[in-house]
Amino acid sequence: METTASGFDLVIFDCDGVLVDSEMISASTLAENLTRIGFPVDLDYVNRHYLGRSFEVIDGDHRRRTGRPLPKGFADLWYGELFAAFRRDLRPIAGVADVLRRLAIPKCVASSSAPARLMLSLEVSGLAELCGTHVFDASMVSRGKPAPDLFLFCAERMGAAPTRTLVVEDSITGIAAAVAAGMTAWAFVGGSHYGAGRDIDGLQRAGAARVFAAMSDFGLE
Repeated sequence: METTASGFDLVIFDCDGVLVDSEMISASTLAENLTRIGFPVDLDYVNRHYLGRSFEVIDGDHRRRTGRPLPKGFADLWYGELFAAFRRDLRPIAGVADVLRRLAIPKCVASSSAPARLMLSLEVSGLAELCGTHVFDASMVSRGKPAPDLFLFCAERMGAAPTRTLVVEDSITGIAAAVAAGMTAWAFVGGSHYGAGRDIDGLQRAGAARVFAAMSDFGLE
């Protein structure tokens, strides 16, 4: 049985926190690495300021608060630890593989993650084949989320009108980007990072038309 998609011609899925349950792994390794270089932050700070954003946002925040860029090689060290943790612990969001298989309309992935991280996430979670070649990242556009550029780029490449595109996101940043692109935004809050009182109301204020916590409730009928 396929999931119907009345009213939409395209579904864009964020990756981290929507397709794969990666945000707690990412936040904890990032907080540890930033603290190690004398920039102490906790998981709450990482989730509030970096969730759904690109690495450039992390570097920019460090520059604003310290007056200097992140140390040379920081990204490589963090990604080394992160990728090892992904290979060991990363899992797909429960039920998302079934959604991807059953979806009756075109779909693609749009992520703020670096290309290597994005592809590793899909591979180790077993979702790469289900997502196919329609995988886009922030390096393909001049401005990342919350700017609408990435989502508009996806819609153009996939041949869909923004007004007939649905975006599934887990972050306020991503919801804001989808709304700015003139798309319908749904907020998924079933990732493990939402177990610590994340700002669900903020997702609605950012423009989420729907908030749901289980992929079994994804139906588009």
